[in-house]
Amino acid sequence: MSTQRPAPPARTILHADMDAFFASVEQLDDPSLRGKPVLVGGAGKRGVVAAASYEARVFGCKSAMPTAIALRRCPHAVVLPGRFSRYSEVSSQVFAIFHDVSPLVQPLSVDEAFIDVTGSFAVLGDGPTIAGLIRKRVREEVGLAVSVGVASNKMVAKVASDFNKPDGLCIVEPGTEAAFLAPMAVGVLPGIGPASVRRLEAIGLRTVGDVALAPLDQLRAVFGEHAESARNKALGIDDRPVRTDRQRKSISQERTMTDDLDSPEQARALLLWHVEAVSHRLRSKHLVAGGITLKIRYGDFETITRSASLEPPSSSSAELWRAALATFDQWANKDWHALRLLGFGVDRLADASGQQAGLFEQTDRSSALDAAKDAVMDKFGKSAISPAGALRSRRRDR
Repeated sequence: MSTQRPAPPARTILHADMDAFFASVEQLDDPSLRGKPVLVGGAGKRGVVAAASYEARVFGCKSAMPTAIALRRCPHAVVLPGRFSRYSEVSSQVFAIFHDVSPLVQPLSVDEAFIDVTGSFAVLGDGPTIAGLIRKRVREEVGLAVSVGVASNKMVAKVASDFNKPDGLCIVEPGTEAAFLAPMAVGVLPGIGPASVRRLEAIGLRTVGDVALAPLDQLRAVFGEHAESARNKALGIDDRPVRTDRQRKSISQERTMTDDLDSPEQARALLLWHVEAVSHRLRSKHLVAGGITLKIRYGDFETITRSASLEPPSSSSAELWRAALATFDQWANKDWHALRLLGFGVDRLADASGQQAGLFEQTDRSSALDAAKDAVMDKFGKSAISPAGALRSRRRDR
């Protein structure tokens, strides 16, 4: 009897990615912006580009770039602050089309998703046919362009969707994954950042094909225990399924300051405001968190994170603040720098109803206080309750 593992069933995965989504929505709603360079994002001296239209990209503008730099490259660009409720509305229209072609849709953000269409062949046709249907419907029903990559797995489909942008379709036939990736620069592979690219180039590995053919010992010098995983990526191998679980994995809030926060006291005040807002969102969704993370960005754009666990998981403002303050002070007492951005987030989320009351559960008094604050914030908005110190910190950002 043969012990050889059967080949996994063939899959067809699409990666659909809306082109310059935020900027494209603005051009859709305001025809006078069509054909013009558009930047969506903050306009202040600390503003950052959230999206750049393709007309702006010609000048080297791109997302995550400081707006001031983008405007130096393209002084005639139109800068818009963003309308995220509108983007969410359009995103819902687009995702409704994705769900029409397959129940297996994995959102990655408001403007991109993986779609496993293997089970839709009998009704809608093969992968390229379904990709064409999606592109046609998004164009006709929403008025926007979507680029789609078609491949046998998620990683290759994602690379393919970026291959013929904007408004592109790229099909990678099964068995040609490695050949498709081989001539590309190594940085196209997920998880290989600038530092790894430099180390690979230093040993003569510049393309994905170079990595695919390199001895494992050579790759271990760069990737350590992940060398085999890096080679599999270079060969176009990716067995990850499309996951449809939409349960939120984290909740966070951050703020970039117009002027750097130059004292720990100011930073603690802002952190407390973040904790109150995030804990309110946790309770409104009937969730508890098992961990917290601080995001800290210095004036030179260096960014670090500091994390801690919550045991037992909690949504109590007092418990989250206790963990956040201890984590912040551990960093600040050792390595304080003036901050341009401070963020707070929670992760390892779970349904609050599944948590048993324990010895260290929040007290009735703190629970009642949280409930009172939640009622006020639900009625008047999250800014209705803010610690006095946080208010002083926020005024610096106006």
